[in-house]
Amino acid sequence: MKISNSLFLSLTTMNFFQSILFPFLYNNKAKPLGLWLIWLWGFTLIGVSFYATQLMILPSSFKGQILLDGPTITIFTAPRPFVGSIGERQALAIRSWLGLSPDISVVLFSQQPSVFSFAELFSPRVSVEPNVDFTFLGTPFFHSMVARSKASSSDVSVVIDPDTILLPDFIQTMKYAHKLDHDWLLFSSSKSVSHFPFHLDADGKRWFQDDGSRVKTLKDFLSQDWKWNLCDGKMLIAWNNGDLPLHKGVLPPFLYGKGLHNRWLINEALLSDFRFVFDASWAISNLYVNDLDQDFDRASEYFLGLATGKRFWEVTGNSNLAMLYGSLYFHEQNFSNIFRLFQCGGHYLFINSAQMVVYPLKYKGSLSLRKQVMFKSTREKKTLECIDTIRSTEGANDCSVENYWNVSTPISLPLSLDILLSLRADKNKTVVLAVVGYSYKEMLMSWVCRLNHLQISNFLVCALDDDIYDFSILQGLPVFKYANLETKISFDNCHFGTECFQKVTKVKSRIVLQILKLGYNVLMSDVDIYWFKNPLPLLSSFGPAVLVAQSDEYKLTGPINLPRRLNSGFYYAHSDFTTIAALEKVVKHAANSNLSEQPSFYDTLCGEGGYNRIDDSSCLEPQTNLTVQFLDRNLFPNGAYKDLWQASNVKEACLMKGCFIIHNNWISGRRKKLERQVPSGLWEYDMSTRMCFQMWHKTKVVYF
Repeated sequence: MKISNSLFLSLTTMNFFQSILFPFLYNNKAKPLGLWLIWLWGFTLIGVSFYATQLMILPSSFKGQILLDGPTITIFTAPRPFVGSIGERQALAIRSWLGLSPDISVVLFSQQPSVFSFAELFSPRVSVEPNVDFTFLGTPFFHSMVARSKASSSDVSVVIDPDTILLPDFIQTMKYAHKLDHDWLLFSSSKSVSHFPFHLDADGKRWFQDDGSRVKTLKDFLSQDWKWNLCDGKMLIAWNNGDLPLHKGVLPPFLYGKGLHNRWLINEALLSDFRFVFDASWAISNLYVNDLDQDFDRASEYFLGLATGKRFWEVTGNSNLAMLYGSLYFHEQNFSNIFRLFQCGGHYLFINSAQMVVYPLKYKGSLSLRKQVMFKSTREKKTLECIDTIRSTEGANDCSVENYWNVSTPISLPLSLDILLSLRADKNKTVVLAVVGYSYKEMLMSWVCRLNHLQISNFLVCALDDDIYDFSILQGLPVFKYANLETKISFDNCHFGTECFQKVTKVKSRIVLQILKLGYNVLMSDVDIYWFKNPLPLLSSFGPAVLVAQSDEYKLTGPINLPRRLNSGFYYAHSDFTTIAALEKVVKHAANSNLSEQPSFYDTLCGEGGYNRIDDSSCLEPQTNLTVQFLDRNLFPNGAYKDLWQASNVKEACLMKGCFIIHNNWISGRRKKLERQVPSGLWEYDMSTRMCFQMWHKTKVVYF
């Protein structure tokens, strides 16, 4: 790294100075010559250091000229709803950012209406980005936030907490960092304050005291001894948008604000050595009021009554991810042994306190030899004072993460099915249900990403095994576990026709029946179904006492409700007495069958051989009086209809027909399904990064 080479040059020249010139000072005859050599060598050393500094700090495109304009900066944050005191404090923080420079823009990661309303007040400098990954409770994913921030076209990207106030030295530090002739990543810990007695004027540029405390100026306020934890507190992370990645490998799906994600990223960036990583906590003044979380838990309806203390699974999930991926668990970096950027006497310096090495980021313009020596002496004295101040805060660098590791704590979502239904059902008390095992985790996520893209949020996931349950929690899905399955879900061999498949499919109707009895309508959907648009308005329009199902008939002409052509992987059931009674018959029939549940649906509702058919697309179950309506295959095609999956452009072919969905069935095996669906373009999930594809993605590479 260039800075390390320059530091080596400085140390080498100093060693030469001590070993060659100092002996002259103790020889009376050579003393005049020794003094002359000291002056000469001092002049040479200053010149060499100045030259080396300029080579280090200026990008190749600016060699020989001065960078006059500052970098364009985009600040990214994930705010909570702008309500109550938390909204006021977030508004103050964001206004402090905007007042620093007209070259600063702000992007808010949120899907909340109050955030959109706030952004409109400061448009176009403040915008909302709803298209990142969120959990079902609205917590954004850190890896998706960072990916979106890296896709920015600005010179510098910053990720910061939404209630962190920035002061003018931030923009000055960014200007200096932008001159480094190397891709870099910096971080700055925030100071915690119990109160902040200042407000901004209408222009957002000047601070005024807003209470009667004895603190007269903002400078006086900042000089107080505030609590400062350089590792576990809130943190600002920034980087220049250069060519190099931030670190090796893939950033896990950490939940933002739930611990370890900042530390993990910095640790991996340091070990990867792609970028110059440094601590700018002494160069950037950023602070926050430390009672925000308590206020938010008391006042906000956003978390739907779930207090932070009851959401321990989010912190546990981040801890598990940090143990499984990267090297933080095995090789935690010592934050005290990295370079720190600090401002001392109007100058920016790098210091490595562990090695007692100081390096100037920039010298002032040329001075006479006498003034250079005087200036150097004065600055060295001031630098030593600054170093003493920094070293006095070493105790704040307790960066151990041992307390985070708790391998004995299982990850679990402490929400019953009743609570999940009340949280997720739409205004018509309808939920979309997916029942899935770990072998189909990729298809589950592509299915979820597609529903999120369509803004369909009323879905639930029923986990058939522990692995998919844990995976779903880490992916932020509303999941519950089916605990009575007496079979092992094979990764590749639980497909159509197998004993595993037969047992798994029978779970679906049992879960649907359970939800119907709780008073909720259910759209059952396999995860190998791609949704082009929301079918719920159409499906619910058939009314009660009608079960609406996909037809599995592949012939282009003739009835679509022939024997055993009802596909139980996609159907809509209304919560009424008739439907519940009919589905109880299906469940009972399937329990006594050696086949999957799909034949039980048809044989029970349409009669064996189809004797309950009333026309070419419907049946009537005589005992319960339930009508079964088979869906138009042009709108709801199965995997064999018109060979749509073999079309050169599957999406275009389906859209021309007005398809609501297309089922990736009539093909056996998970891998074959993936090989057909992923290249078709009907795929919404990047398996390599565990993120949904978004419009801002630079590339869309997937692996299977």
